[in-house]
Amino acid sequence: MPRSTNSVASRARRKKIMKQAKGYFGRRKNVWTIAKNAVEKAMLYAYRDRKTKKRNFRSLWIIRINAAARLHGLSYSQFMGKVKAHNIELNRKVLADLAMNNPEAFKAVVDKVK
Repeated sequence: MPRSTNSVASRARRKKIMKQAKGYFGRRKNVWTIAKNAVEKAMLYAYRDRKTKKRNFRSLWIIRINAAARLHGLSYSQFMGKVKAHNIELNRKVLADLAMNNPEAFKAVVDKVK
């Protein structure tokens, strides 16, 4: 007796991958083997870049804080050192937001640590 295959599950699995490949260019969207490879690679990029995104934002915040601190005569490292020494519990995200959108509040923080 021949081995029976679970066609329903196989088809569902393929449909799921093909749905994920929707919007891809050329055969990546409608040929099973190429679509499977493209989706696998896309998932790897997505996983990797979720980590990279955090690094990029931290770097952006540091650049913004540095630029704002230098307007008030401090370098980034001097400013952050004084913020920690004065036990000001504002993280880089909040400080960068203040520097960009609320310069008066950022100046108040600088005056407090000087």
